[in-house]
Amino acid sequence: MNTTEKQAIQEQLRNYVAKFSSQNKAANSLKDISSATVSQILNDNWEKVSDEMWRKVDKQTRLTPQGWVTVETSAFKLITKLIGDAQQFSNVLAITGGAGSGKSVAIKQYSNENKNAILLQCSEFWNRKYFLAELLSQMGRDYSGLTVSEMMQESIRVIQTLENPVIILDEADKLTDQVLYFFITLYNHLEDHCGIVLLATDHLAKRIRKGMKLNRKGYNEIYSRIGRKFIELKGTNYTDVTQVCMANGVADKAKIEQIFKDAEGDLRRVKRLIHADKMKQQAA
Repeated sequence: MNTTEKQAIQEQLRNYVAKFSSQNKAANSLKDISSATVSQILNDNWEKVSDEMWRKVDKQTRLTPQGWVTVETSAFKLITKLIGDAQQFSNVLAITGGAGSGKSVAIKQYSNENKNAILLQCSEFWNRKYFLAELLSQMGRDYSGLTVSEMMQESIRVIQTLENPVIILDEADKLTDQVLYFFITLYNHLEDHCGIVLLATDHLAKRIRKGMKLNRKGYNEIYSRIGRKFIELKGTNYTDVTQVCMANGVADKAKIEQIFKDAEGDLRRVKRLIHADKMKQQAA
């Protein structure tokens, strides 16, 4: 790894650390990266930092893939506006959109650019303890030795000390019922102090509505706390795709039209098609 690459990663890390109230808390939020390593990178003491460690820091602090330009699509702008509103006014809401609508890109950039924006990228395998471990980790807090109850109490205590916090749960539809119930607990303890935003595919909306019809535990409470409404993102439009293509080196109108047609509204597919076009041009 050359000096230019290291300087870019150093700047990424510096911006990441700026989100937290201390460098140690920022280091605690990074997986398998010590506070000493963070200090060494930021203070230009690079001799003992291995290339493997540089890559770990890069992966966890980079906003977008190398060589890719992020575009503020219509969905990106709406998500940013809604989360900003939730953070400023401690609102609670749920946003749904199809796969590839750009939800994850927008919230990752928001969380990296705004203090006390706590982003959890949820997974199917999370149990209650893992969820709380991630929550505490993202706030730079040590959770070793704590029980689930103690972890919840510590999470609430820490969040209550933050100024205008917002918790962002990406892919919330992947959470099991037992973990999703924690949303109710957090709401009950943090109402009017902390914003909470659920992002998911429309599977979450269908799941909640079905659960309410079946009178399943907690579902009506969840629906009530999000204002009895799911905010649905509109699909990716031609203007969005055009902006993404042009920002990333595809300006030919015919190619843009073909990419728009082939992508079927999925921005991940747009990215792949742009990459394929670049590879084709290089091979020509």
